[in-house]
Amino acid sequence: MFRKSIFLLVLTLIYCGFAHEEDVHTVQYNEETFKEAVSKKNHFIMFYAPWCGHCQRLGPIWEQLAEMLNEDDDSRVRIGKVDCTTDNTVCSEHDVTGYPTLKFFKAGESQGTKFRGTRDLPSLTSFINEQLGSSPSEEEQNEEEEIVPSIPEAVNGLIELTEYTFDKHVSNGNHFVKFYAPWCGHCQKLAPTWDELANSLSHEKSVSIAKIDCTQYRSVCGQFDIKGYPTLLWIEDGKKKDKYTGQRSHEDLKTYVSTMLGKSAEGDDSEENDADRLIPSVAVLTGETFDHGVENGISFVKFFAPWCAHCKRLAPTWEDLGKKFSSKDGISIAKVDCTMTPSKSLCSEQEIDGFPTLILYKDGKKISEYNGSRSLDDLYEFVMNHLQAHDEL
Repeated sequence: MFRKSIFLLVLTLIYCGFAHEEDVHTVQYNEETFKEAVSKKNHFIMFYAPWCGHCQRLGPIWEQLAEMLNEDDDSRVRIGKVDCTTDNTVCSEHDVTGYPTLKFFKAGESQGTKFRGTRDLPSLTSFINEQLGSSPSEEEQNEEEEIVPSIPEAVNGLIELTEYTFDKHVSNGNHFVKFYAPWCGHCQKLAPTWDELANSLSHEKSVSIAKIDCTQYRSVCGQFDIKGYPTLLWIEDGKKKDKYTGQRSHEDLKTYVSTMLGKSAEGDDSEENDADRLIPSVAVLTGETFDHGVENGISFVKFFAPWCAHCKRLAPTWEDLGKKFSSKDGISIAKVDCTMTPSKSLCSEQEIDGFPTLILYKDGKKISEYNGSRSLDDLYEFVMNHLQAHDEL
C-alpha cells in the first residue's frame, strides 16, 4: 500500500511538471501571490486540481485564452490559475467545491463572479466582455434593432460591419475581414496596419477590406466559428474560402490579397487577370471535405491549432512547400484547423494528439507520420521519396 502511494505521488509530480512546462502564458498563483495580484488588476481564475479530467480538457483552451490576453501589458484582464491541491487555503476562502471552478475578480474586489457557461473559447470571452462592461446594453440593442440596415460607407477604404449589414455586404464578391475584440492586445497592434491595408486598396474594386467587433456582434462571429482574436478570413460570395495565418505586416497582407485575387505581388489592376485567379498553394480541408481532398494521389496534411506556437513557426515553411508542389500533378499540400467545429471529430478520428501533426496519405490511406526536421528541404525530400515510390508502383 505504501509503495502504491509513493508511485501515485511520483506520477502526480511528473504530471504537474509537464503541466507547468506547457502553460507558458497562464499565470500560476499561490497563497502568497493571489490576494495582492487580484487587488491590482482584473483577473479570470481557474481553480483546479492536476488529477481532474475536466481541468485537463480545459487546459489548452485556458492557455489559449491566456496567450490572447496575458502577452499585452495594456490588457484589462489577466488569466491565471490556482492549484487547489497545493494552495487549498485560497480555494477554501472562495468556496471552491468542485473542479474546475472559474471566477472573475474585478480589481480591488475580494469576491469573484462564478462562470457557469459552456467551457469553450467564445463563451469564455463573452463572459469576460460582460464582466468588463463591453457588451451593449439591452436598451442599446433595442435602439439598433429599430435602425434599417444599409451597406456601410468605407472610411479610408475600411468598412466596419455589424450583424445587420454583414450578410448583405459579403454576399457578393471578395472580402478580407478582420474579426476582433477591442480588449485584445494582438488586435490593437494590428489595427493601424489593417487601416493602412484598407487605405492602400481603397481604389481596388475587386475586394473590400472590413472588420467586425465580435464583442458586439457575436452571432456573426459564431457563424464563422471564430475562436481567437484577431481572425482574418477571406470570404467569397458569402462563403469562407481561406483563413490567413501568415505574418501581419502591411506588405505580407497586401501580397496575400494579391495572391487570392490571382495577381502578382506587384499588382496588376487589369480586368483580364481577374479571370486567372491563382489556386492557393496549400489546400484548406475540413471534416466535410477531407475524404474527397485526399482520395487521389499523395496528400501531405498539416493538422494544427492557430494558438500553437510551433504551428505558427511552421506556417510560412508550409506555404513554401505548397508552392514547390503547386505545378506537380497528383500531389497536394494541405492543412486542417483542428479547433474548427467541422474538423474536431476528424482530428479525433485521425488520432491527432499534438500540434502540429504532419501525416502523408496515398489514395486516401494514411501512410506515414512525419517526425523529422521541419526545414523546407527536409519536408520536400520526404514528399519526393514517397512520390517516387508511388510512381514506381
